[in-house]
Parts: sequence; C-alpha cells; structure tokens
Amino acid sequence: MSQALTAGPAPRARRGWRREDKLWGMFFVAPQTLGMLLFTLLPFLAAFVLAFTSWNGFGTPEWVGLENFRDQLTSPLLGRAIVNTLVIAVVTVPIGLFLAIITAVVLNKIRGRAVYMVMFFAPVVTSSVAIAMIWQQLLRQDGVVSGVLSRLFGIAPIDWLGHPWLALMAVCLVTVWSSLGLNVVIFMAGLQSISPAVLEAAAIDGAGPVRRFFKVVLPLLSPIVFYQSVIAFISSLQTFDLVFVLVHNAGPDNGTRTIVYHIYDLGFAQSQFGLSSAASIVLLALTLLITAAQFGAQKKFVHYEA
Repeated sequence: MSQALTAGPAPRARRGWRREDKLWGMFFVAPQTLGMLLFTLLPFLAAFVLAFTSWNGFGTPEWVGLENFRDQLTSPLLGRAIVNTLVIAVVTVPIGLFLAIITAVVLNKIRGRAVYMVMFFAPVVTSSVAIAMIWQQLLRQDGVVSGVLSRLFGIAPIDWLGHPWLALMAVCLVTVWSSLGLNVVIFMAGLQSISPAVLEAAAIDGAGPVRRFFKVVLPLLSPIVFYQSVIAFISSLQTFDLVFVLVHNAGPDNGTRTIVYHIYDLGFAQSQFGLSSAASIVLLALTLLITAAQFGAQKKFVHYEA
C-alpha cells in the first residue's frame, strides 16, 4: 500500500511537465508562426481577393470578377514579361548548374580549396543592388568589358545595356555569376559525401575520369542537381532587383521586363492593384506548372541510393 501511495503523484508530475514543455514550445514557435501569418499568408489571401477587384490603393475596392485576368492574359506586356522571364530561367539554370558542377569537381581535387570557395561564395552574401551597380559600370558602352573587346577585336564599343536582347543576356550573365558560389558549395558537399571506394571500384573496372564523372559522379549527384534546378527555376521566375537596377527598370523596349517587374509596375507605378494581383496569380500558376513538370520528369534522371 505504501508503494501505491508513493507511486501515485509521479504520473501527474510527468503530465504537468509535458504541458509545460508544450507551452514553452508554443512560445518559441509563436514568433515564426505570427511572422508567417502576417507577412506570407495574409498578403497572399489579400492578393487573391484583390485579383477580382479594381482598386487604386484608396477607397473601397470594386468587384470586377474575372476582368483583371482577361485583361492580363491578353496583355502584350505580360506576354513579353513571361517570355523574358522564361528566357532568363532557361538560359541561367542549365548554364549555372553546369558551371557549378565543373567548378566543384575541380575544386574538390586541389589544395586550399577553402580559399577559392570563399571567393566564389562572396557574391552570394553581397547585396544584389551593389552587384547590379558594379556590373552596370562594367557593361556600359564606355565600360571595361566593351573597352577590352573593342581593343581585342577592333570593333566599335558595344552598348550592352542599350539593346533589348543584349540587355537580357546581361541579366542572364549577372544572374549566373552571382548564384555560382552557392551552387558550388552545395555540390562540393555532395561530392565529399560520395564514397571513395565507389570511385576506386569504377577506376579498377577501367572507367576513365570522364566516364566516372558521367556514369558515377553525376548519377550520385542527381538528387542535388534536381533540388538545385527546382530552386534555381523558382528564383529565376522571381527576377526583379537586377532588372530594376542593372538596366533601369524594364530596359530598352521592355527587353528585360520580367513578370515580377510587371507586377511591381502595375501596382506601385500605375496604382492598379487589381491588375497587379491578377498578374501575381498568373506567376504563381506558372511557377506551380514548371515545378510540377520538374517533379514529373525527375523519375527519368534522378537516382536515389537504396
């Protein structure tokens, strides 16, 4: 009986301690949860509702139904923005990932690679506005790049930022350069996780460096390649700051007008928040469509270890 009396309070104490743990857990999670609600969920819901209204930022929004979507889906500017954004994504993602993998493979075989990794990673932690302003000076018609090419090939200085197509390629160049470091670091981590025994076995079987790369290294890195491609595509679809600073807003003849800049221009430059919200929903649908296509295609090239 004495044992029963002494054993009784223990479960109550444990239950009370668990409740206290839950309260502390809720306390520490609350800031992040409130931030997500205030700065992510509520703005998304507000944009979704505004997409069906006409509102200039003042007064009461007027319900217009699907009129904003009809306007945007037939808008030449949105069509140009979608094409430009897809060009940036299609150009920068494959080139950026390929260069990152090659750079990671080279760095993985040399000493003092930590110094080079810091150099490659520096643009990642640098303000995108600062990067755009530096490259803006380099790519001017009287800048360093045009001057060097002019002296080497005897051609007239090129106005990289004054031509629609060249300006779009300049955005792609800066995007690849600024994102290379992060991809290199991630691929370096993936390379170092590959067992040397696997590579040695392939070498013993007669596989050369190139064959080992394509038949062993690349398949083992395919989950990382897939993950980085999804993230890179989403990031490319959200290109804004480089366009806004590097080529002064939408560039010549809207040659660098992206979807996010189009959303900004409608909302904050023209005060047409209904049209801006509708364009943002179009961007969301395009992002989901491309991401779903990538997940559907992963079965053909992504190899997960058993």
